[in-house]
Amino acid sequence: MKSYVIGFVMSLVLTIIPIVIVMNDLLEGVSAKVVLMVAAILQFVVQLVYFMHLREEKKPRYNFMVLILGLVIVLTVVAGSIWIMTFNKVVQ
Repeated sequence: MKSYVIGFVMSLVLTIIPIVIVMNDLLEGVSAKVVLMVAAILQFVVQLVYFMHLREEKKPRYNFMVLILGLVIVLTVVAGSIWIMTFNKVVQ
C-alpha cells in the first residue's frame, strides 16, 4: 500500500507542475517545453516503477523487453509523424 500511495502522490505532483506552469504563464518557449517534457518522462518512470512494478521483475525480463519494443515503435511513429509534418511541402 505504501508503494501505491508514494506513486500516487508523485503522479499528482508531476501532473500539477505542468498545469501550474501553463495556466499561469510562468515559463514560455523552449523552457516551458523542456519542463513539460521532463515532467512527462518522470511521470512515465513513476508509472513504470510504482504501478507496473517493473523493478520487482524476476528473470527472464520479458516484460522489460516488450516495453523496450513498444517504446521503439512509439518513438518511430512519433518521429515519422513529426518528419512528415515538418517536410511535407505541397509543390504546385
